[in-house]
Amino acid sequence: MTVAGWVFAVLAAVAVGMSKGGLAMVGTIAVPIMALGMSPVQAAGILLPVYVISDIGGLIAFRRSFNRRVIISLLPGALVGIALGWATAHLVPENRIGAVVGVIGLAFALNALIRPRLEAAARAPDFLRGSFWGVLTGYTSFVSHSGGPPYQVYVQPLRLPSLEFAGTTTVFFAIVNAVKLIPYAALGQLSGHNLMIAALLGVPAFASVWLGVWLVRVMPQKFFYQFITWALLLVSLRLIWQGI
Repeated sequence: MTVAGWVFAVLAAVAVGMSKGGLAMVGTIAVPIMALGMSPVQAAGILLPVYVISDIGGLIAFRRSFNRRVIISLLPGALVGIALGWATAHLVPENRIGAVVGVIGLAFALNALIRPRLEAAARAPDFLRGSFWGVLTGYTSFVSHSGGPPYQVYVQPLRLPSLEFAGTTTVFFAIVNAVKLIPYAALGQLSGHNLMIAALLGVPAFASVWLGVWLVRVMPQKFFYQFITWALLLVSLRLIWQGI
């Protein structure tokens, strides 16, 4: 890789680590940042092991702060979504999937910002709703590591406490990323070259987990939800632009 490529790769790794520390939507920009220095397909292949490495730090940090009911309601659908992504990996252009994810995320973010009162009453986890959004999350996560927007559409209205929201997100995507290793390896995206780069990027990613944890702990809960909503808005616009 070029010097610029390494700079973009390290920035992407830091974003991944911070996302595992609780700032989930920050991780969604990792592939777009890294794609500035290489192809999006290679960027996704390199970043998956980086996600898995940083997942370890996130699991340590949030081992007592997650909601099992939310994870159980999402996980079956997510596994179906990953399987669909694997089955259609050579058929669907990555940027088109990103654009669809962007439209969903943009609609939700605008609704939350323009009509915040609708988000005041917390919902309870629901298996049917969780299965639907779980499929979308698993599929988009497999294709371009952009499962954050559909995941957030389901989970944010549950109004979990900040640490519980962060922990639930970390644990759920740790499971999803571990499962994705199997189809990614089968598709040849975990080559020795990619794994070597991922191992080097795992160092800044793992260290950045604790930066994310610290920010989540010091942020007021209201500001936390405003931050992730605005982050969702910006990331969604980026995905739409890439698709166009």
